[in-house]
Amino acid sequence: MSGMRPTGRLHIGHYFGALTNWLAFQNKYDAFYSIVDWHALTTKYQNTAEISQNVIEVALDWLSVGLNPEQSTIYVQSAVRETAELHLLLSMYTPQNWVERDPTLKDMVKMLAANHEEALEKVSYGLLGYPVLMSADILGPKANLVPVGRDQEAHLEFTRDLVRRFNHFFNVDYFPEPKPEFTEIPVLKGVDGQKMGKSYQNDIKLADTEEDTIKKVKQMVTDRTRIAKSDPGHVDLCEVPWPMYGIFGKNISSQVKTECESAAIGCVDCKTRLGKLINEFLRPIREKRNKLAKNPEEVIKILEYGNIKAKKVTQQTVIDVYEIMGLRYWKN
Repeated sequence: MSGMRPTGRLHIGHYFGALTNWLAFQNKYDAFYSIVDWHALTTKYQNTAEISQNVIEVALDWLSVGLNPEQSTIYVQSAVRETAELHLLLSMYTPQNWVERDPTLKDMVKMLAANHEEALEKVSYGLLGYPVLMSADILGPKANLVPVGRDQEAHLEFTRDLVRRFNHFFNVDYFPEPKPEFTEIPVLKGVDGQKMGKSYQNDIKLADTEEDTIKKVKQMVTDRTRIAKSDPGHVDLCEVPWPMYGIFGKNISSQVKTECESAAIGCVDCKTRLGKLINEFLRPIREKRNKLAKNPEEVIKILEYGNIKAKKVTQQTVIDVYEIMGLRYWKN
């Protein structure tokens, strides 16, 4: 099980960092992929107007890269109300200091505010409970595996601790301890040399036009020591385009290296060529996305199909939890 917050259209960092793995996993596992719109509220509670449309945008990106609703359960978090119910039940067994020390929560707080006092004012009850809601997302379908990068292993350990606490408290072996399915996530740099991210406005989106892609690629930071076109370049000092050639132009990387270091080509021409390679790679994804975007009702039907399956599975989990706790489950 995994998910993404609907905070805007996805970029090539999402594709190589997560979606390529998801595509492989849907062929190996019973995969649940959720557009976690409640999680978006933890930091976007003051501006919710775009969340609903962003749900559709994320769905379009997922479907256009090849996630298959016949293989994967693709659903919207808020459509599965039982997830919120499970979150509430699990929160009763979560020590307060567990959520306060969660590393991902700390990172999100830093992102929200420039200083400690401002951060405290912006930490909502919902944001504080973010790790528990994340655990409910994972435990609703009783996921055994969660695809993460190695840098996120500590974050998943929160859910594993909560599973152990719940199972031990009630002397059951109900929830599986979700294990990380490690993914080798390449950290793609944005056009400015920082890590690619929507918040930095330095990304190349899957849905960008070819013209916008070329424009963005031309802004990429190259070898800062190369002043004139006639100066020899250094690929090891080329901050963004050279690593990108390792993804989009492996078959010509040796040629690029030779041309750069002999000053046979300037950075502008080199980046223009890279932009064309990126456009060539993304063309079938964009064509499929544009076709899907013309029929949003079909996209909504796909999500509703996944919502039903995810709801059925999570509802059974909630019923089981009530029984384990010795409570009566009241049908709606």
